[in-house]
Amino acid sequence: MAKQQRSVAVMRTVTDAVIDRLWTADETQIRIPEVCGATGVNYGSVYHHFGSREGVIDAAYERLFAGLIGEGVTSLRQAAEWSESPAAFAASLREMVSGLPAGLESDRARAMRTRIVAAALVRPHLRERIGSTIAAVTDEVARIVATAQQRGLVRPDRPARALAAVVEALVFGRILEDVSGAPVAVDDWRRVIDDLVAGVLVEPTPVAAEAMPD
Repeated sequence: MAKQQRSVAVMRTVTDAVIDRLWTADETQIRIPEVCGATGVNYGSVYHHFGSREGVIDAAYERLFAGLIGEGVTSLRQAAEWSESPAAFAASLREMVSGLPAGLESDRARAMRTRIVAAALVRPHLRERIGSTIAAVTDEVARIVATAQQRGLVRPDRPARALAAVVEALVFGRILEDVSGAPVAVDDWRRVIDDLVAGVLVEPTPVAAEAMPD
């Protein structure tokens, strides 16, 4: 058990150092000897735990991606548990899926998610790891949506997992716009997001309204 705990600590120390570098440099500029020098972890241990330089970077990307996505999940969970009305939940949801208000930190976070997904498309091992993370996140978002449905905050006439996928698609749609050569204007984006949140996620259809409890 002690040996396993040491291994976990070593892996976290190394990936922490690589994550710090990924925020400020392209992955091609990361040198494992420099990481070893900065962390005090010897070269052999790094390759024992990660197998290769690419394995180190993939592990760092996986942790980074999970952390970035997790922040959004936490915000959505709080909105589902604390909102007192569909309108309040819709307002919180609009901010989350619009990727706004824009700022340096949110811009950097969206750019990093884009970068990781792009890397995963050409690296099978990273794609498998990121794919597992996305599937787990979709499951969790579906559970949160189901909670919101039970509380009367989200239309109940659509499967929770399908609505969860819509939320994720809207989030990643903003990421695509960030790298577009001709991005949609922020105000136009927000107006369309308002329509989608109201019509697809929150506003019940007449049939759904009849099914809602008194």
